[in-house]
Amino acid sequence: MTSKANISQLKAEILAKVAEYYHQLHAPAQHAPFIPGKTRVNYAGRVFDEEELVNLVDSSLDFWLTAGRYAEEFSGKLEDFFDVSDVVLTNSGSSSNLLAVAALTSESLGVRRLVPGDEVITVAAGFPSTVSPIIQHRLVPVFVDVEIGTYNIDVSMLDEAFSSKTKAILIAHTLGNPFNLDAVCAFAEKHGLWLIEDNCDALGSRYRGKLTGTFGHMATGSFYPAHHITTGEGGCVITDDPALARIIKSFRDWGRDCYCEGGENNTCGCRFTKQYGTLPKGYDHKYVYSHIGYNLKMTDMQAAIGSAQMDKLETFTARRKENFQLITECLQGLEDFFILPRATEHSDPSWFSYILTLRENLPFTRVELAQYLDANLIETRGLFAGNLLRQPGYRNIDHRVVGSLENTDYIMNHTLFMGVYPGLTAEKIHYVTEQIRSYVKGKR
Repeated sequence: MTSKANISQLKAEILAKVAEYYHQLHAPAQHAPFIPGKTRVNYAGRVFDEEELVNLVDSSLDFWLTAGRYAEEFSGKLEDFFDVSDVVLTNSGSSSNLLAVAALTSESLGVRRLVPGDEVITVAAGFPSTVSPIIQHRLVPVFVDVEIGTYNIDVSMLDEAFSSKTKAILIAHTLGNPFNLDAVCAFAEKHGLWLIEDNCDALGSRYRGKLTGTFGHMATGSFYPAHHITTGEGGCVITDDPALARIIKSFRDWGRDCYCEGGENNTCGCRFTKQYGTLPKGYDHKYVYSHIGYNLKMTDMQAAIGSAQMDKLETFTARRKENFQLITECLQGLEDFFILPRATEHSDPSWFSYILTLRENLPFTRVELAQYLDANLIETRGLFAGNLLRQPGYRNIDHRVVGSLENTDYIMNHTLFMGVYPGLTAEKIHYVTEQIRSYVKGKR
């Protein structure tokens, strides 16, 4: 007969071998020497060690395939980090934005719920999944222009954006740079608006010393491999409002009314005792649905990786800031060619990337520079969708625009970004910036 002691010993041996496997296979790849012109410099990538791999295999050996002990551990670490009551784990940052908007349509919110036709202030310069949930819920996005340099919402246009139909604000901290939270929070409070922070690119960023993701009624996070920490696919919704958290969990978990965790029964104490809708009294609460929801949960194996990544977040954040500062120093003297990024006043960004905007009337274009860098194995990206309203899928959406989105269009045509992630070494950064200098010199 197999004893618990034997099982524990076998598991320990397996996990020790997993750690050994990491050092044999993955460690050499992560620490391979950099060969300029031969080694590709990515804008982002996973940074991990044996702890993530051991956690992942440990979780798989339990074969608890849905959320379990690691999900509880990971969400607990995030709740402690943000100092909030609830962090709801999801399967992606995009799903997190969907859930945050969906939660505001709940009938349980009474007169404050969002209904089709209500307006949500946002920006067109960013990632589609910030705006798509607004459209998917038949709400009307109201697009405001952004500042070049911070790449965040131009708060001087908020008053013009407001109407009697305005009910919420949903905007991102662009590439880790906090938007003007003083102005946005004051505006939201003045008009009684919901505020959702898309914090997917800004884990660890601060405004006036306080973490972004803790200013709004809700915030969202992403753990995609390019982000500050990773679970592969994964995300979260952050809130310090237990009532909102319950609504978010309901929409995430098929829309069910019951809040018992998977594998648990009658934690709510009302499994067979209450009347819901026109269902028979005592209908099993586990199969009562108070919202039209989804299934957007994170698995325990993903959470196992995230829990190990959280232990590295402080180090990752410091490295991103160091890399950002080094790039800035290395690009000094090129201000006639590029608008260098600037942190929003009162903010301390945990930068997602390093963003450059070409000045007007240069002897080269953004595309030509990007092609040159790509040919030299340096990866860059544009600012996501550019101007979202010029994307094929968004041409015919119901929306309102404040002003001309002049800066948004300029960014679409003249802006790119490159990496600052912790896997970049000073050697790689010097190579990247030397290539930029070389290209500019050849075009003078």
